Amino acid sequence: MSKFDSYFLMKTDDAIEYAKVKVPQISWDVDSMECKEIGDGNLNYVFKVTDGKGHSVIIKQAGMEARISSDMKLDTDRNRIESEILVLEGKLAPGYVPEIYFYDTVMSACGMEDLSDHEIMRTAMLEHKIFPKFADQISTFMAQVLMGTTDVVMDHQEKKELQRKFINPELCDITEALVYTEPYNDELKRNHVFPPIAEFVKETLYDDQELHCEVAKLKMDFMTRAQSLIHGDLHTGSVFINEESTKVFDPEFCFYGPMGYDIGNVIANMIFAWANGDAAGAEEFCNWVESVLVDVVNMTKEKMEKYYEEHVTDTMCKNELYRKYYMATIIEDTSAVTGLELIRRIVGMANVKDITSIEDEAKRARAEKICITAAVDFIKNRGDKKCGKCFLGTLKDAIAKVDA
Repeated sequence: MSKFDSYFLMKTDDAIEYAKVKVPQISWDVDSMECKEIGDGNLNYVFKVTDGKGHSVIIKQAGMEARISSDMKLDTDRNRIESEILVLEGKLAPGYVPEIYFYDTVMSACGMEDLSDHEIMRTAMLEHKIFPKFADQISTFMAQVLMGTTDVVMDHQEKKELQRKFINPELCDITEALVYTEPYNDELKRNHVFPPIAEFVKETLYDDQELHCEVAKLKMDFMTRAQSLIHGDLHTGSVFINEESTKVFDPEFCFYGPMGYDIGNVIANMIFAWANGDAAGAEEFCNWVESVLVDVVNMTKEKMEKYYEEHVTDTMCKNELYRKYYMATIIEDTSAVTGLELIRRIVGMANVKDITSIEDEAKRARAEKICITAAVDFIKNRGDKKCGKCFLGTLKDAIAKVDA
């Protein structure tokens, strides 16, 4: 009987033994095997197992509660969902996700390709590194995965089966609370508000009933519109990157929802990167990020339109007027989610390092006000955002307003 025949939360020594058992195709040099716990997320435990001969594997295990709060009890089945999603995404967008070696239903763990020749994008962005291929690569990934799992393209019964298979109520509940509710009322007193902007947050977010109405509309849309198989947490901490390659991982929040949710998350996290670079005076980096904001919106839209035209199967959706309407709703949703992500990462429970690492108090307060000011515009005026230039313009308008 193996120690891995029943679930327990692994430590580094356990992960070494586990790798020997679960990845026998690797000819491990047993005496030189080592393991480091490398996870920096809020939900899971991630181990990197290596040996002296250069072999390696990443072991990711789901815990039964969130690492940021023991009050958040979670179904470990999310690891199964993540593994199967990565396999599916690998088929839809080859080369844009890590390879999955196995999934273990007992230990709620999976083994995946080690991408040590890449780095976490958020970490790289905090060093103000520039990746010229990112906009093209991330837009290709989103266009192929998001459009490839819609009713427009898929057989409707097959799509409904995927929707049933990847229902994800517990993690959706986290999103509904932390993205669509608490940043606007702090009802559970879990928000983390930077004290110098506390009054600004109260006036701009907590007291704005018009904003609350718009967010309520978006919340109900998130909960009820099964448009596409979305990643659900596509920020720069969920991307491995180097100068040549972009790899998306960590899709455990994946479910069928509005596809603009993923695109908006990418845009918002680029704005966080811009804010960090701006505070540090990294002009070249900020100029590049601004170009990425424009390119990601425009390239994703263009590639989605092309994918739609080439792969549409639903006869009613072949109508040209409907296609234009459909694409417009995606960009509108993208704008809204850009705003939602900007707000929740500034004032919500899970703050973002791009902002919290700004040491100068005045510069951090300015950065947070810019993000929130832009966010409100992205949400309230989402129907006006038609292209990448509009998204960059919203950021520029927010800068001018805060600095006035």
